[in-house]
Amino acid sequence: MRMTLFSIHRRSSIALAMLAASGVAGCNGSFNPVRDVASSLGAGPQSAATPDFVARSRPANLEYMPIGAPIPERPTPARTADEIKAAEAELDALRTQNEAAGAAAAELGNTPPPEPIKLPANTSQPTRQKINSKRTP
Repeated sequence: MRMTLFSIHRRSSIALAMLAASGVAGCNGSFNPVRDVASSLGAGPQSAATPDFVARSRPANLEYMPIGAPIPERPTPARTADEIKAAEAELDALRTQNEAAGAAAAELGNTPPPEPIKLPANTSQPTRQKINSKRTP
């Protein structure tokens, strides 16, 4: 059988399409024929049983809430206007207290730096001028 350029192109296109399809099929987590065959022969990863604490912590139904379903009630009721005003007043009082403490700390930090220590003159060592004058001829 003689291979023409058209038949080579056609066969390579089919092979490429099959390779792409098998690659895309590998992205599906539930269907992987290579993994399934390897696992059945004992060469692939073995499926471990789900621990009891994991099975108990997961809900039986993992479906999403349907759109348009009523919103469940809040576990705690919303605050009233008076409760909100009381909370704001409490926060304002805390802010005032913190600002006063910050101003007091800033006032304590405004002390002038200490004066440098004045050491008594040491007369036992010769001064620099006397040493330099001895070196010059």
